[in-house]
Amino acid sequence: MSQAPLSPTDKLSAHEVSGASTDQAQALVALSSQVLPVWARQLATSRSQSETAVAEMLSAFAEIGPHLDMASRQSKQISAALAQEQGGITQLAQACDLALQPVLGGCTPEAQAAIAKVMAMIHTTVDAIEEIAKPFEHETQMVSQQVERMYKGFQYQDRISQMMTLLHEDIERLQSALQTPADSFSAADWLARLESQYVMTDQRQQHTDGAAAAAADDETTFF
Repeated sequence: MSQAPLSPTDKLSAHEVSGASTDQAQALVALSSQVLPVWARQLATSRSQSETAVAEMLSAFAEIGPHLDMASRQSKQISAALAQEQGGITQLAQACDLALQPVLGGCTPEAQAAIAKVMAMIHTTVDAIEEIAKPFEHETQMVSQQVERMYKGFQYQDRISQMMTLLHEDIERLQSALQTPADSFSAADWLARLESQYVMTDQRQQHTDGAAAAAADDETTFF
């Protein structure tokens, strides 16, 4: 069956629809041309501020490191000094006992009481130092380990910076493409080009809307 020719009214309606679609496309291109540069600038500023903040924190942790190393060495030296069989502080207190014991019998009761009191104070001090030194070395080691974990954690900035740089460049590329509307573009080709520049597993997962997240490799990779 042959199709009936369009009436003048129908032709006008089709022309109006075509014109409206063209106007919408032009308006969308104009809007994108103005909005995309704003996105790009905001993205670049966020990346710059994040890099600056992380760099300052890494610098601060770098300053903390030597002090923790010094504290760890000193705690080991204290523990070693206390554990010495000869010349250690515990052995020094015991040597004082042995040296004073023979002369106590010739001292007056008052002198004996005074010496006993002094020796008791020495032993109490030695015991206190030993109790302090034992956990001190362990605690400095634990703090050093946690600082190392935090230091590594801050390296996430490398990942963020790479992601944001890639997005910033792609936004600029799209902005340039919108200024030459005569060219034809393929969304599939565009996305394939973008995906080819990914260097991390999670980037590829997010590229496909995270559908493969269940099979993700949770290991963090730094560059």
